[in-house]
Amino acid sequence: MTKLLLRLAVNAIAIFVAANVLPGIAVKGGDVGTYLILAIIFGLVNALVKPIVSALSCPLVLVTLGLFVLVVNGMMLMLTASFSDGRLIVEGWGTAILGGIVMGLVNVVLEAILGLNRKDD
Repeated sequence: MTKLLLRLAVNAIAIFVAANVLPGIAVKGGDVGTYLILAIIFGLVNALVKPIVSALSCPLVLVTLGLFVLVVNGMMLMLTASFSDGRLIVEGWGTAILGGIVMGLVNVVLEAILGLNRKDD
């Protein structure tokens, strides 16, 4: 349960960083609760939709030597924005792909710092 809450916080921080770094991503009502709601939506989209999209796009990932994964991540961010009821605004595919990259980098760094990547549990 602790790891789940930590991952939720990491996703909320990643959305915060992406919204503050990229001009095409905005969060309406930028309080902590809004970021946590967005993190929950993003986590659900990644858990439920991303495996299906990843499996269907596997040939494209292979042909592009893995670069299509960036498009899939951007797609998940756009889907999160569409489910967020106007809380998250992402202006276009380019911004979504860049947002996915920024969020991925933040996730990698914070998960390494917090030790969420360890398999010792």
